[in-house]
Amino acid sequence: MNNNKFKKIAKDVISSEIKSLQKLKSSIDKNFNNVVNAITNCRKGKVILSGVGKSGIIAKKISSTLSSVGTPSFFVDASSCSHGDLGQISSNDVLILISNSGESSELKNIIQYANRNKNIILIGIVSKKNSLLYRNSDIKILLPEVKEAGPGNIVPTSSTIMQMAIGDAIAISTMKQKKFGEKDFRKFHPSGSIGARLKTVEDLMLKGNKIPFINENTNMRLALKIITKKKLGVLVVQNNSKKTSGIITDGQIRRVNEKKGNLDHLQVKNVMTKNPVSVEKEILAAKALSLMNSKRITSLCVHQKNLKNKTIGIIHIHNILENNIQ
Repeated sequence: MNNNKFKKIAKDVISSEIKSLQKLKSSIDKNFNNVVNAITNCRKGKVILSGVGKSGIIAKKISSTLSSVGTPSFFVDASSCSHGDLGQISSNDVLILISNSGESSELKNIIQYANRNKNIILIGIVSKKNSLLYRNSDIKILLPEVKEAGPGNIVPTSSTIMQMAIGDAIAISTMKQKKFGEKDFRKFHPSGSIGARLKTVEDLMLKGNKIPFINENTNMRLALKIITKKKLGVLVVQNNSKKTSGIITDGQIRRVNEKKGNLDHLQVKNVMTKNPVSVEKEILAAKALSLMNSKRITSLCVHQKNLKNKTIGIIHIHNILENNIQ
C-alpha cells in the first residue's frame, strides 16, 4: 500500500467522523438543557460517570474535564460496582452512564441500583433507543446511529467521537452556567502551558522592598548608584506624598550623563519619564508582555484598580519570559 492510499484512508476516516458530528449537532434537543440543569443543580450530591470499554475511557475524560471547569466529578469502574463499589453512589447524586449499545452487561447492576434509589438522577448517553439504558434513564441523550469509520462498521470511531463531543458540550455548558471564568480555571491549572498562560501580573511582579522606589527630588548621581545596586535597570519615581510621578531607566541616565557630563546639578524629576505605563495587578501576564512589546519597553508599574498613581509592584519582561509566557 503506497503513501497516497494512507492519506486517502486518513481523509475518509476524518470525513466519516465529521458527518457523525454534523448529525449529532442536528440532534441536540431540550434533553441537553435538562442534563446541564441537573448537573449545575447538583449541590448536595456528586456527579459520577461510568461506562465500559471505549465508552468508559471517554467517561473518564469527561469526568476529568468537568472537574477542571468547576464541577467536581469522578469515574467509577462499572465492573467493580458489582463487587462493592456501588457504595460510592448515593442519594442526590447525578449518575451519567455512557454506552453505544446501551446493553452492556456491566451496566445492568448500576442501572437497577439507580432505579431503586429515586433520589439519584440517571442520565443515559446512548445510541440505541430501545436499549436497557435508554428505557431506564431519567434524562436521555440519544446519539444518532452512524456508520463507524473503517471496514466492517465494527471499530468504535464515529460513535466515540460523538460521545466525546457531547461530553465537551456538557462541560462547557455547565462551566458557563456556573460563570466559571479564567480566575477560577487558573486555580485548578497552576502548572504547564495552561498554567503559564493564566498567570497574572500579580503572580510575577516584584513587590515590597524589591520595588526600586526613589524620590523625585533625589540627586541624579545618587540615582545612578541606586539603579546600579538594584540591577533592574529601572527606578520607580515617587513624589513626597508617595505617589508615583514617573519612571527612570539606566538608559536615560547614561544618555544624560553623556550629554551633560555632570549629574550633580540634576534631580530625578528633571530626567524621568512622567506618567509611566502602569497596569492593574489582575491582568494576565501575557497581556502585559504584549503591552511591553507594543510600547517597546521592558518594565511596567503595577497598581490596584482605580489607584494608578499608587505603585504596588513592578514587572520586568524577564519575569514573564522566565515563566515561558509568550
